Amino acid sequence: MNRITRTEDALTFVREHGVVLVSAKGGAPRLTEAIVGESIRGSWWAHPEGRRIFAILSAIAESDQVLVCRLVDGKLTMVHRRLWPSLVRAAEHFVPDRITQVHQEHTASGKHVNREIPFPQWVPESVTDEAGRMAEQEAVAPFIEWVKPSPGR
Repeated sequence: MNRITRTEDALTFVREHGVVLVSAKGGAPRLTEAIVGESIRGSWWAHPEGRRIFAILSAIAESDQVLVCRLVDGKLTMVHRRLWPSLVRAAEHFVPDRITQVHQEHTASGKHVNREIPFPQWVPESVTDEAGRMAEQEAVAPFIEWVKPSPGR
């Protein structure tokens, strides 16, 4: 596994995969492991490259190209902007909390504070417009693993 050394490369990784987990195990690639180029046992905070991981994750999370939400199994997930129209068009197929935008803030005392912006308040108008021109089946396809089950499934 190649390791990611620059924020730009991490953003490319998110763009190419479309949906990535920040660090949890699940049905999508993990950005923390891509950053260090290997599997991480335990918390990435304790990894020798924890500060570098934090710096890259923070920069990516602040990018206007990435939505941080809990799409995959309720775990912190990054969705690249190229998939936002699909996500918006397919929104009815998701548990609403899964597509709420999550901003993690670190207080001076070192505590984590999550600030959440419910769907669709975080969605730019241009994304809503593009989503309106998409077929539902096309929109759901990139997320099929994570949509909520339909009644009768």
